[in-house]
Amino acid sequence: MAADGRATEIVVIGGGTAGVRLAQRLAADATANADAPATAVTLLGEEPHAPYNRVLLGEVLAGRYGPDVISLPPAPGTVRRGVRAVRIDRAERLVRCDDGSVVPYDRLVLATGSNPVLPALRGLRQPERGGLPAGVHSFRTMDDCLALSAEVRPGTRAVVIGGGLLGVSAARALAERGAQVVLAQQGEYLMERQLDRAGSLLLRRHLESWGVEVHTECRVRGLVLDDVEDDPDHGPSSDPGSDPGHGPGRLAAVELADGFRLDAELTVLACGVRPRTGLARDAGLDVRRGIVVDDELRTSDPYIHAIGDCAEHGDRLYGLAGAAIEQADALARSLTAGPASGRAARYTGTRALTRLTLAALGGHAPQVPPTERPSGPLDLAAFGETTPRPGDDVVQLTDATRGAYRKVVVRGDRLVGGVLLGDLTTIGALARTWEDDEPLPPTTPLLHLLTPDGGS
Repeated sequence: MAADGRATEIVVIGGGTAGVRLAQRLAADATANADAPATAVTLLGEEPHAPYNRVLLGEVLAGRYGPDVISLPPAPGTVRRGVRAVRIDRAERLVRCDDGSVVPYDRLVLATGSNPVLPALRGLRQPERGGLPAGVHSFRTMDDCLALSAEVRPGTRAVVIGGGLLGVSAARALAERGAQVVLAQQGEYLMERQLDRAGSLLLRRHLESWGVEVHTECRVRGLVLDDVEDDPDHGPSSDPGSDPGHGPGRLAAVELADGFRLDAELTVLACGVRPRTGLARDAGLDVRRGIVVDDELRTSDPYIHAIGDCAEHGDRLYGLAGAAIEQADALARSLTAGPASGRAARYTGTRALTRLTLAALGGHAPQVPPTERPSGPLDLAAFGETTPRPGDDVVQLTDATRGAYRKVVVRGDRLVGGVLLGDLTTIGALARTWEDDEPLPPTTPLLHLLTPDGGS
C-alpha cells in the first residue's frame, strides 16, 4: 500500500508472457495472502492484439491454430492495448505514452521483451519504402505472423535465414503451407544453442524429409530486389488480387557469400533477438546487454523492476518463457508480501529446459508425397550443458529406425545436461533430476537414466 493509504499503483510495460503472468500472480497472491498490501495493476501492451503465447506463432503460421487460440488468459487489472510507452519520468514516477496519456506509478515493471535482430545484408533496409523490402519479414510478433501468412501460397519459394529455434519453427510452418523452403544457417549445425551435433543432424534429416532444403555454414550476403520502378502516373499496384510475388522493389532472390543466388518470393529473418532496452537506457537505468537487475529483480532505480527477455540477471540473458514465468512469480511474491510475512522472494536464476514439437506434416506440402512423410511429430527437448567437458561421462542411445536420439552428460555425481529427440518418455525424470541438482545414486548405472523402466 502506498504511504498515503491508497492501493499501490503497479504499472507493467509489456503485454507478453512475463507481463501477463505478473499481473495474474499479483492478483492470485493478493487473494491468498490476507496481509498483502492492496495493489492496482495497469498493463500497457504495445500490440493491438490480446496478449498471446509467442511460442505458438509457428502453429498460427502453419494454419493449425487461429490467432485467438494462442491468446493468454486475461490479465487482471487495467489492460491497455495498442499503447506504447515512450518515456519514463523517474522523478515524478510517471510513464508517458505515445497517445499523450500519462500513467503514474508507485512501482514500475519493465517487461518490454526483445526485438528481432536484423542482419547486415545488402538491400535489407528500404527507408524510402517504410522499412523492409516487400517480401521480407521478421517473425517475432502476431502482425509479423499474419503478414507472412497472407503472402505464402503452395509453391511459394521461401528462404529462412537463421537455423535456431525460431528459424526451424518458421521453416517447418512454411513447409506445412506448401512453400518450397530453403533454410540457410551460418553456423555448423541447426539449433546450436540447444543441441549437440548428433541431435542437430537428426533434426536436419527430419526437416529434409518434410521437404525443407537445409544449408549449414552458409552465409547470406544480401537481398536482390526487382529493380522495376513504380509507374509515376499510377504509383505501385494496390490491387488486392494482384500476385504478391511480383512488383517493383520486391524481393527477387537471396544472394549467398559465394555469389550464388537463391530465387525467393519470401524471406524470413530468424537471426535471433536482442533485449528491448531503449526505454530503460533513456531513463538512465543501468543497461548492459539487458536491463540489469538484482536478486529482487530491481533495476538501479529501487522503484523500477525488470523481468523477461529484457532483464539481465547475474550477467545472464535467458530469452525463454520458463525464465520469464519464474521471474514474474518471484516478483509477484515480493510485491505482495505483507510487512509481517517474512517471505524472502529472491530470484536466483532459472534452470531452463527447451521443448519443441514439430507436428507431423499435413495440410498442403505437395512437394512431399504423403507416403514419404514422417508418420508422427518430432518432439525435442534439451537442457543444461549438452557439450561435455574433458572428464565428463556421456551416455547416448540412438534408434535410427525410429529417428530417436537420447543423450545425457554427467559430471561427477551430477546430471548437467541432456538432449532428447523423437522419444521423450524419460524427460520428466531427467528434468527433475537436473533441476533438483541432487547427487545421482552411486549404484545406478548411467544407462538407466535413459530408460523409462529403469533398465529392468
